[in-house]
Amino acid sequence: MRKLLAISGEILFAAMLCLVLGTAQAEDATFSEAELDQMMAPIALYPDALLAQILMASTYPADVTEAVKWSKDNPKQQGDAAVDAVQDKSWDPSVMSLIAFPQVLTMMGEQADWVQNLGDAFLANSETVMDTVQKLRKKAKDEGNLETTEQQKVIVEEPSSSETVIIIEPADPQVVYVPSYNPAVVYGAWWWPHYTPWYYRPYGYGFGSAVMRGIGFGIGISITNSLWGGCHWGRGHGSVNINVNKFNNINIGNNKLDGNRGNSNWKHNSNNRRGVPYKDQKTRDQFSNKRGGADQRGDFRGRDTQRDTARNTLEKRAVSPSEGRKDLQGAGGDKARTSVSKANRDVAQSKLGNTGISSNRDTGKSRDISNSRNSGNSRNAGSSRDFSSNQSRSNGNALTNSGHASRSHQNMSRGMSSNRSMGGRGGGRRR
Repeated sequence: MRKLLAISGEILFAAMLCLVLGTAQAEDATFSEAELDQMMAPIALYPDALLAQILMASTYPADVTEAVKWSKDNPKQQGDAAVDAVQDKSWDPSVMSLIAFPQVLTMMGEQADWVQNLGDAFLANSETVMDTVQKLRKKAKDEGNLETTEQQKVIVEEPSSSETVIIIEPADPQVVYVPSYNPAVVYGAWWWPHYTPWYYRPYGYGFGSAVMRGIGFGIGISITNSLWGGCHWGRGHGSVNINVNKFNNINIGNNKLDGNRGNSNWKHNSNNRRGVPYKDQKTRDQFSNKRGGADQRGDFRGRDTQRDTARNTLEKRAVSPSEGRKDLQGAGGDKARTSVSKANRDVAQSKLGNTGISSNRDTGKSRDISNSRNSGNSRNAGSSRDFSSNQSRSNGNALTNSGHASRSHQNMSRGMSSNRSMGGRGGGRRR
């Protein structure tokens, strides 16, 4: 029986352990495989450089929204000239680069939620996103829908026996064609029935006649420097990079990169996020604390200069605020508060003896009742004839009648009458 119970306990423990591990992995996984396939399907067959710049730009959804509006308001702007025209904007350079491709911005403007999800997925796990692109390209290749054309070159590399890398480049490096295709057709029968990818039809960009095996191309866009992104492929370690020379030739002013000629790994700039929240905890931990002005924002949450000064003073005196708060709990705290209250009463009585009494004795006028009221004795002004001999009792009565406004008014009137009577008898001074 004991052996049976022990085995049951081990099984239960293993089940609980698997449940905990599974929950942790579910929390780390920002998007499922089905969601990533659905998300990447509309752009996986774009040229590598354009794909890289879309991925970078999607991490700044607020900038993309403004770029979409600018492109819509300036429909004749495209290519390097359009990118030059927005160099005065505060957008991230990756967003500026997409101004060269109005068709791409129109697509992104119609799918705002997709843009933010794309950026969140790329920030959370860029390697998985890049692997998803290669999987989709292989499916399109196997279906016979991804071939070299007059508009683009399709290069197949096999760095190892278990890995195939498919590279897509413009046929002419200075002319870029944005492909258009129906994901439900070009990849074959879609394998996630509940996660069907959306299809964007690029009306107004010359798309129509140039269709081959499910992929169509619109009008080519002349590009010299605006296409500076690149993809670094490799299963489990894919990423995007930047051609520094091309980047610096098109991005002027503060946007220029420091570095030698060649490629540089892209890094997300959290200052350009413009308050858009990150999706998962890992990404928040990685980028939220790096945003410029984080220390200044902390001041508005109570971490101000005065508090820091007080904390430093306590530390210099070897006083621990946390230990002090513990000491104020329970009976010790009650004792300390009682002592403080007694000290405050003693100070108040001392002020009363130095100011309020002498004022009444010296003037004897009714307007000095306000001085007596400030010292806690206005409610007993009617007993001013016995003020010197009954000072302690007067203080007690003032506190007893503190809640009765009408009684205080009557006492004040009696005091004023008494003062006028005394003024008539002895010239306003009482011995």
